[in-house]
Amino acid sequence: MNLFAGVTNAKSPVVRLRDLIRNFEQAGNLVQVLKGLSFEVYPGEFVAVQGSSGSGKSTLLQILGLLDRASSGLYELLGRDVSRLDDDELSALRADTTGFVFQNFYLIPYATALENVLLPGLYSGKSQKRARERAEFLLESVGLGDRRDFLPARLSGGQQQRVAMARALFNEPALILADEPTGQLDSGTSSDILDLLGRFNREGQTIIMVTHDSQTASRAGRRILITDGIIESDELL
Repeated sequence: MNLFAGVTNAKSPVVRLRDLIRNFEQAGNLVQVLKGLSFEVYPGEFVAVQGSSGSGKSTLLQILGLLDRASSGLYELLGRDVSRLDDDELSALRADTTGFVFQNFYLIPYATALENVLLPGLYSGKSQKRARERAEFLLESVGLGDRRDFLPARLSGGQQQRVAMARALFNEPALILADEPTGQLDSGTSSDILDLLGRFNREGQTIIMVTHDSQTASRAGRRILITDGIIESDELL
């Protein structure tokens, strides 16, 4: 079984932004959070989007994950202009292409590790047998094959995040979006999680990771620094 069967070697970008703007209305005033962002992310890149609180990085992640829409500008995901899609089409595209890793894990507390990884399988079209084999394989790949029947309460924070990472990979996504994936973890466990993301990337997975922390960002291969909704720098590491 291939861990990254959905990874593509195509030269066209996974993500393409051009002059992306996101405005919000607050107390009758228009507030511009993202101010014309433009960049591309190609298959196999590991990109850290770094910025302080209020910089716009979380808003950007919501748009990249098809959980929010830009006010104007272009966003193409795997060559599809997402502004042309309705809500049902966005949901389908998100499920087919994108895996999420969140700071707070978001595991179902009454479901085992295996059942949490299986959740995306409810909509994948895989048979129960194939879905279970995929989930068991992914738990083994993150070092938790012997914890598959454990509830989240019996797992450490690092183990819970590994379950979340296995879940994110279930549908063989073209893109992993990681939102402060080490924010709830101690330094040693954080390093282990970043090592695992690095391994996934070396094996071909495209990753965009949002973080406020420069040390965490340094573990990626490229860093985009955002300040007040503007790209301040975009550099290879």
